[in-house]
Amino acid sequence: MIRRPPRSTQGVSSAASDVYKRQIMRCGLIARKLGMSRIFSDNGEHVPVTVLRIEDVEVLSVKSIAKDGYTSVQLGFSNKKPKNISKPLRGFFAKAKTEPKEKVVEFRVSEDAILNVGDKLGVNHFVTGQKVDVIGVSQGKGFSGAMKRHNFGGMQASHGVSISHRSHGSTGNSQDPGRTWKGKKMAGQYGNVRITTQNLKVVKLLEDDDLILIQGSVPGSKNGVVLLRDAIKHKMPNEAPFPAGFRNDSKSNKDDLSLSSDKNEKLSDTTCVLPEKLKASGSSSSSLP
Repeated sequence: MIRRPPRSTQGVSSAASDVYKRQIMRCGLIARKLGMSRIFSDNGEHVPVTVLRIEDVEVLSVKSIAKDGYTSVQLGFSNKKPKNISKPLRGFFAKAKTEPKEKVVEFRVSEDAILNVGDKLGVNHFVTGQKVDVIGVSQGKGFSGAMKRHNFGGMQASHGVSISHRSHGSTGNSQDPGRTWKGKKMAGQYGNVRITTQNLKVVKLLEDDDLILIQGSVPGSKNGVVLLRDAIKHKMPNEAPFPAGFRNDSKSNKDDLSLSSDKNEKLSDTTCVLPEKLKASGSSSSSLP
């Protein structure tokens, strides 16, 4: 396999070279598509958005040039029950000392953008107004005809066509080559392919809810998993964190405190109820020695 040599940064200033590296070699994110909604801008403009949620995105493994010949980061998305994981994957997650994940994706990164195993990424990995590329599997439409699948115009709708109005027409050739060319546009399965939608705008970030609002449509069905990365056709904003945007620890601490406070409230409620029950059963308690 022939590898394309990396672009040369010779003759470019160090600052421009750093920006170039940061633009194309930063780690991406994994998110779940929840559906579409809308928001209104400050000037009252209606903006259709796709809601994406980040679920326990964590670094599972790191590959280096010395050991693997290239640098990359493997991310895990959404915790999963251990009983639904195969034994080889259990060993992989045990080595990373993390919970089993629903999906594992590898992102190529530059040497200065390598992360540590166990790092948790958040929605602050991107900034508002940034352009991103979103990768997903499109919705499957099943077996479709040539008119729907390839936008053909079809045959004549009047005289001279015998029950072939939506046909794709001739598909073969004469004696030479005497066969149908590979890749000929014909009827077949429509959709269910990997699609990259480029240059989508990040409209809003909701860190408390781990949500990212992307302007426009995103490939895939509801509850599908999509990949987000910096747009390769736009410069990355200087405000974007490098090498990555890590999840806010104060949020997790706040969640732990809220859980503990809820438990304390439940305990206090039970302690308040117990004396009343004992009072109600005073006759039985008075009979005790």
